[in-house]
Amino acid sequence: MTLSSALQSAFWFDSRPLVLASKSKGRRLALEQTGIPFIVRPVEFDERLSEREILQQGKGADEVAKRLARGKAIEASRSEKGSLVLGADQLASCENRLFGKPATIEQAAEHLRFLSGRTHRLHSAALLVRDGAVLFETVCHADLRMRLFDAGFIAKYLAVVGSDALASAGAYQAEGFGVHLFEQITGDHWTILGLPLLPILAALRREGVLLA
Repeated sequence: MTLSSALQSAFWFDSRPLVLASKSKGRRLALEQTGIPFIVRPVEFDERLSEREILQQGKGADEVAKRLARGKAIEASRSEKGSLVLGADQLASCENRLFGKPATIEQAAEHLRFLSGRTHRLHSAALLVRDGAVLFETVCHADLRMRLFDAGFIAKYLAVVGSDALASAGAYQAEGFGVHLFEQITGDHWTILGLPLLPILAALRREGVLLA
């Protein structure tokens, strides 16, 4: 038995692995650090359409993030009967604007131009679902201040990160090359990654599937 499997058998009590309803590299990396056995089951879910519909109802960033995370988790739960499913989503807000994943490199550049020199807030939602029933739900926050940079820097940054700029709210992954965008970060590391681990682990312990 490897060290990893020994840790899993000692700490994880569910007969099935946790299901992560996300294709995010950052969330997968965060969950790997816990030693919890999990499988990745991203779903076909039109986040931008759902986001627009929720915003038209006058909902704020927290509610948008929660509903998007819930939609993905419940969809994944349909094909993972009996399994615990972890859903997550993240939005950024700044001066009454909301920023999800940019649709194009041009939109990513526009987002970065606006956020340059400003502090924005990340809203990271997570929830646990089993057989369509929501067992736990939370939204955690982090505040990040970007440096003041010019159009030339933005162009070079986007040339380096390429399509990765389209994978996260705000057009960056702070755990990677995106760290060059910032002058100050306040908040939980895992919340910034898009998966607030500490409340998730507490919820798993309450569910009796993780060593307390």
